[in-house]
Amino acid sequence: MVTGGAGSIGSELVRQLVEQNSVYLLDNNETGFFDLYEELSQKDYKVFGKVADIRDYSIFENLPSFDLIFHAAALKHVTPSAWSRMEYIKTNVLGTDNVLKFAKKCGTKMVNISTDKVVNPTSIMAATKKLAEIMVRDDGQVSVRFGNVLGSRGSVIPIWQRQLDNNESLKFTDERMMRYFMTIPEACRLVIKAAEIGEPGQILILDMGEPKSVYNLALEILKKSGKEHLGMEKIGIRPGEVLVEQLMTEEEKSRAIKIDDFWII
Repeated sequence: MVTGGAGSIGSELVRQLVEQNSVYLLDNNETGFFDLYEELSQKDYKVFGKVADIRDYSIFENLPSFDLIFHAAALKHVTPSAWSRMEYIKTNVLGTDNVLKFAKKCGTKMVNISTDKVVNPTSIMAATKKLAEIMVRDDGQVSVRFGNVLGSRGSVIPIWQRQLDNNESLKFTDERMMRYFMTIPEACRLVIKAAEIGEPGQILILDMGEPKSVYNLALEILKKSGKEHLGMEKIGIRPGEVLVEQLMTEEEKSRAIKIDDFWII
């Protein structure tokens, strides 16, 4: 089962998993659910599911047991979390608690999709995801933590593309901003691998190499677009954002061990 199965990460997880498995997806995005179901069922893949919200535990009551649960459902954007605190708590904390209860009922391993923003959290979104990560750890389940995923909803590449399509200047926050980046398929392959090797209570952190300059990435995008005349515009850091994301705290680094593509704590 994949919660948030119609989202950027969730849908790619489903696409990779259905190659060898029957997959049940949950998502409260009706259109996204329909589009993905149509895409995969027309290829004769074994995909099932329902439009549902993980904040309501009753949706789990009549579901069968699953061999593995990937928990990708979340509210993930920093800026609106300051205006909608309870919504983020309901989804990222209470919703995760519901999925954990269901996994326990099934006696099933659960893999939680986390974020590097939980390291020294500076926003409501990050704080709720950090609490979810602690809950998952304390329940003997596994979390996978990684940075920015190129092309995911709300990520910087689609935003820049819309600006260029509208012949607007390319907006960037700060020349000093650094982020870890990886593609959606790459992230999902590693999440599936984490499900295979992760032990109860572990947090697996994808080795994403060195952080990259967001400003330099914007310059490269502008050059390749052929619209350099539009220029770039600095808008400054938004509330809750930090200049440099980190994958681990200093304390976590002191006890993390490296196995293949992961740091494990």
